Amino acid sequence: MFRPLAVFIGARYTRAKRRNHYISFISLTSMIGLALGVLAMIVVLSVMNGFQKEMSARVLGMVPHAAIAGVQPLDDWHSLARTALDHPQVQSAAPLTELEGMLSYKGAMQPIQVQGIDPHEEPKVSIVAGHMEQGRLADLVPGEFGVVIGEITARRFGLQVGDKLTLIVPELSDTTGGITPRMQRLTVVGLFKVGAELDGSLGLIHVADAAQLMRWQPGQVQSVRLALKDLYQAPQVAAGIVGELGAAYRAVDWTQTQGSLFSAMQMEKTMIGLLLLLIVAVAAFNIVATLIMVVADKGADIAILRTLGATPGQIMAIFMVQGTVIGALGTLAGGVLGVVAALNVSELIAWLESVSGRQILSSDIYFVSYLPSDLQMLDVLLVCTAAFILSFLATLYPSWRAACIQPAEALRYE
Repeated sequence: MFRPLAVFIGARYTRAKRRNHYISFISLTSMIGLALGVLAMIVVLSVMNGFQKEMSARVLGMVPHAAIAGVQPLDDWHSLARTALDHPQVQSAAPLTELEGMLSYKGAMQPIQVQGIDPHEEPKVSIVAGHMEQGRLADLVPGEFGVVIGEITARRFGLQVGDKLTLIVPELSDTTGGITPRMQRLTVVGLFKVGAELDGSLGLIHVADAAQLMRWQPGQVQSVRLALKDLYQAPQVAAGIVGELGAAYRAVDWTQTQGSLFSAMQMEKTMIGLLLLLIVAVAAFNIVATLIMVVADKGADIAILRTLGATPGQIMAIFMVQGTVIGALGTLAGGVLGVVAALNVSELIAWLESVSGRQILSSDIYFVSYLPSDLQMLDVLLVCTAAFILSFLATLYPSWRAACIQPAEALRYE
């Protein structure tokens, strides 16, 4: 089979050499270094994707994807919910009333966001029912002022189901200060744990109790909470629904309340990716040292090829082929091993924990007790492409140096 001269000789140079095994060893280490860099980058990006996916499922499973609120309290939230459900992106809807306040228990205090919910409708739009540590949402009975709090809040105050605490909410008044505190005694009826910051900043009460705290009429709510099929379409969906309803309504979506968190996570992934790319670049540019040593070792061979009629371009192509083969094999090996490792990293960490007898990720410290991994083929493609391009660029200078060798100078002392 016909093969170009550069490909034939470059491929031969890549294989083991009898005269200089050291150069072969350097080529092998360059290949291994590139493979390890690609492997590490794929695994780390997959783990970061896994953590981001877990955070999205937990945090965005608790906060509203979108909410449609009225300028005034809503008297009939059911009709607004039916209008919203006509949108193809809206899966379900539930009433919601939100207020800010302070929790007080035995002299200790902390700020809290209180959500008034309907215990029967809430499971349609939230994951909290599946993360109850104690009690049930159904234990929120109107008029009894029960509250479901997060595990971090309960641990901070030392609370158990049945304990009583005080909710302090600000209220506008005609006094000189303009705002007076209003206090309401609450009874803990349940604890939830989703493994996120919301465990220490969110409390749930019945929507009827929230209306009473706000001094509204019975049945009035602040907004209708929506669960969407594609939560990344929340701004467009909410704006579209409000556009149909008119100026008496306004929209709030998760990008306004939690967008900074996920923007920070995306920036963190980008920066770590760039840092890991430097490791891949260092491994790729080891090819420079390898090829320079090969050029020095093959000076006489290059001179003979030149005297036989090989052009500088062909000489340059020979060493570009050799370096590209090293880069391609290293990238391919790293990509395959990275995919395998990313798919099995959770099981590997679990095995290490069982062997060592120590828990690497404790649920008391981290929001998950295992190492999540979400392999995305786009990341694999980008990493492998970047590694291959860097390894190709690393061949240019040594190849140019080889093409500049003068046959008379190289053969003078042979």
